[in-house]
Amino acid sequence: QVQLVESGGGLVQPGGSLRLSCAASGFTFSRYAMSWYRQAPGKERELVAHITSAGGSTEYADSVKGRFTISRDNAKNTVYLQMNSLKPEDTAVYLCNANWAALRLEYWGQGTQVTVSS
Repeated sequence: QVQLVESGGGLVQPGGSLRLSCAASGFTFSRYAMSWYRQAPGKERELVAHITSAGGSTEYADSVKGRFTISRDNAKNTVYLQMNSLKPEDTAVYLCNANWAALRLEYWGQGTQVTVSS
């Protein structure tokens, strides 16, 4: 069955770094655009970063530009989010999303908690 399994979250001090991973299985990963979203308590889910199926194009929320980098390895069916210079406002559950817009197919992971605090 389809699975998206996030890992790499945790507690980090402000200014620190984390690398999130999302391992995919059960579908043709290389056909899907991948995104990272986040949701903080009491806030709406927001798009953090997006990468096209072949990895040729990326987009970022203004709040993370210059600090976060999304990448993918289609041979490993994995998408990554490198997060540097973390701020307390980055605290949220980070969720992995796979999307094939032409076929209206979309999958979500369960999320991984990132907490930025001293």
